[in-house]
Amino acid sequence: MHLINSLYELFMGTTSLKPAQAMPVFFAFIIMGFVDIVGVSTGYIKNDFQLTDKVAQFIPSMALIWFFFLSVPTGLLLEKFGKKVILNTGMIITGLGMLIPFLHYSFPVMLIAFIFLGIGNTIVQVSTNPLLHDVVPSEKYSSYMSLGQFVKAICSLLGPIIATFMAVKAGNWKLVFLVYAATSFLAVLWLYFTTIKETKMQKNTASFKTCFSLLNNKFLLIMVLGIFLLVGVEVSMNSNIANFLQNRHEISLENASLGISVFFTSVMIGRFLGAVLLQWISSRRFFVFTTILAISGLMALILSPDLLVSRICIVIIGLGLANLFPLIFSIAVEKMPGRINEVSGLMIMAVAGGAFLPPVMGFVSTMLGVTAGFLVLVFVMLYILAISLYALKVRNKNSEKS
Repeated sequence: MHLINSLYELFMGTTSLKPAQAMPVFFAFIIMGFVDIVGVSTGYIKNDFQLTDKVAQFIPSMALIWFFFLSVPTGLLLEKFGKKVILNTGMIITGLGMLIPFLHYSFPVMLIAFIFLGIGNTIVQVSTNPLLHDVVPSEKYSSYMSLGQFVKAICSLLGPIIATFMAVKAGNWKLVFLVYAATSFLAVLWLYFTTIKETKMQKNTASFKTCFSLLNNKFLLIMVLGIFLLVGVEVSMNSNIANFLQNRHEISLENASLGISVFFTSVMIGRFLGAVLLQWISSRRFFVFTTILAISGLMALILSPDLLVSRICIVIIGLGLANLFPLIFSIAVEKMPGRINEVSGLMIMAVAGGAFLPPVMGFVSTMLGVTAGFLVLVFVMLYILAISLYALKVRNKNSEKS
């Protein structure tokens, strides 16, 4: 009964939801999910150009390093040019980047393509979350954030499937980028022709100084660190699942790459369940529970004796990680609702963690083996567990004081 009531509240139970405005914003979450193609792409590019684990892990870094450099500037531009304009700009850059692999297929050209993808995706992620805040009820923001991340996970799930299908049926896995380019430009047109009334909650003009001064707030600083570590774990999982399954169970790259789809299927299911459960479960308690679930799955994966058990462990990890990003993001926004553009810039800047942790994991994997590489993720998740316990302890007082 609770599930039925929660579903009703989420989709039908509020008059403040604006479906006509919300749909193109939710569609932008699909474009946001394009960055996860780095996982399956890493496997194919590594295979095509005979790269080592250490070198291959720089592929996701090329896409995600831009979150560190561009997130805060993008957050400041939201006030000046508007969230919708900036979001469309990001989706256009993403679409153009997806066309680059067809100019010439080489390792340097693929790195350039992922640079475009990273720049575009940074802009999309910084602008989509605040724009979502304008078209959904503010009191249900964490729930709708999970729903948006559920939509993103659909794309993350389909990416490896499309790439594998193109590799097997068409003999060219890169055709997945054409699908992504077309979808990006469709999203641009839909949002362009949608009228959205954007709220301006910032009383004073935002600047780099005012933005980074928010990190003087201990709570926000810890939440930013949480995003940094979490995204590092997610990207490392995405880009190393196929390698783990290949080495542990001696299966083909195509078969191993389906493990990425198993991961994102569980993430997608987890985010949908999260969107429902967060209607009546405390976000901070849910944060602790799902972090413990992810750690349990990682430890079981390291010890898994066969392929079936490994896939079950991957499902558990996906369910555990599924809602951590929207939970941390929404908890931070709850702390400073009047500074959402700046908070969004800082939080998405922390997505750069996805550029730093995979090379560390790749180095450990090269030196000590793939299993040892996954131990790195266990230690990082234990730290995130400490952050979740801190968030539970420090109850939100809806204050902007440092």
